[in-house]
Amino acid sequence: MANSVSIRFRRPEVLEQLKTEAGSRNVSTSAFAEELIEEGLRTRRHPMIVFRDGPSGRRAGLIGGPDVWEVVSGLVGGDVQPEERITRSAEHLGLSRQQLDAMLNYYADFTTEIDEEIAENVAVADELEALWQRRQDLLAE
Repeated sequence: MANSVSIRFRRPEVLEQLKTEAGSRNVSTSAFAEELIEEGLRTRRHPMIVFRDGPSGRRAGLIGGPDVWEVVSGLVGGDVQPEERITRSAEHLGLSRQQLDAMLNYYADFTTEIDEEIAENVAVADELEALWQRRQDLLAE
């Protein structure tokens, strides 16, 4: 069941920008406003995280850096101690401990969402690897 709220815009140009941008994305004004509000609330809680468009849709990323799922996929799990994984990731990716902590904090709040992005990426990588292998097999004939 959808909940509704009435919003009054003090500046009419803001409402016009909202409608125009929603139209350019082929979504309703309400759906676009909800997306912006949700992202704004998340950004307030996680100020080092931004949202960007990409082939797989909107996703969370570090300001000026990689997507959260990209970094988290290398940080979570494995047989190396957590502190060592963080240190290695910081060195390898050129990120500070503060930046890694920001992404881990976001992941802690939105674990399911990030895990789904990681799983999606693994599935696409597996598909592309299978395609590459089929091509190699064809070339070997």
